[in-house]
Amino acid sequence: MNPSAPNSSAPNSSTPRHIPVLGRQAVELLSPRDGGIYVDATFGAGGYSRAILDTKGTRVIGIDRDRTAIAGGFDLVDRSAGRLTLVEDRFSNLADICAAQGIASVDGVVMDVGVSSMQLDEAGRGFSFRNDGPLDMRMGHDGPTAAEVIAKASETDLANIIYIFGEERHSRGVARAIVAARKEAPIATTRALADIVAKVVRSKPGEIHPATRTFQALRIFVNQELDELHLALAAAERVLKPGGRLVVVSFHSLEDRIVKNFLSARATAGGGSRHQPEIAHAAPSFVILTKRPVMADDDEISANPRARSAKLRAAERTDAPAHAAAALPAWPTLDEVMRGG
Repeated sequence: MNPSAPNSSAPNSSTPRHIPVLGRQAVELLSPRDGGIYVDATFGAGGYSRAILDTKGTRVIGIDRDRTAIAGGFDLVDRSAGRLTLVEDRFSNLADICAAQGIASVDGVVMDVGVSSMQLDEAGRGFSFRNDGPLDMRMGHDGPTAAEVIAKASETDLANIIYIFGEERHSRGVARAIVAARKEAPIATTRALADIVAKVVRSKPGEIHPATRTFQALRIFVNQELDELHLALAAAERVLKPGGRLVVVSFHSLEDRIVKNFLSARATAGGGSRHQPEIAHAAPSFVILTKRPVMADDDEISANPRARSAKLRAAERTDAPAHAAAALPAWPTLDEVMRGG
């Protein structure tokens, strides 16, 4: 789950409640009902799950690949009287996770995409250049770290990763500087990498830190976040029952573009052209509920500046069959880069 803010007024709880960005709007659009089954695909600090469970008779399956987040939710599991089940896994597997729980279809899926404020603020996780720590960046506890990617990837691969996933226009220069620096000594900490990038990317006062885009790119790449999002959206389409709701909050343009394009493709009524009238097109599997993305208001941004870039999109499942899943984009993959392919 992404950035959240504490709220000490939580009922029946001695600990501060975490309110996800656009949390009220997300749950309103999810529209939980008594007896409904919902997937909190990015459990994080449990903000969505708590709000859903506030509706009598709801059941929630909470998913997070971060073991720390799952452990932090055990108290909520205890207080939910059996209505909350937590699963440590990738949210791309949500359909299989539901099946393993004996659930064929659900009434809603909510996703808060990207890194959480808890992960950003913990120096030992290595997500942020603002807190020096080991260059890790893994949301889970498996796979190569960012330091290992930096050590292994070719200059061309590094440039592509930083350009595609960070939209950094100085990607070639940054990649060149990283390769030169690693010849002298391993790049093992967030501060070391940030210092290397800052020598290539210049910023004016008031602009984002020079290393922001490079760190974003590496984090997305290490965790395969965009592939995960593509797969999770398709999985949600398969598991949602007619009338079920999909609500997604994203925090940068790459994520939002994926969500927007997915919903647009699924909500478009097909039809043969006059040139190829015989081609059958899939019926719309979603009706879009947010013609424009919902964004945080000034009060929320003032309370939590990380809300500034948040965009919420929502749609309701029709009774049409799920569309065939599209192939993943042909961008650099973790396996290919780590084996030198």
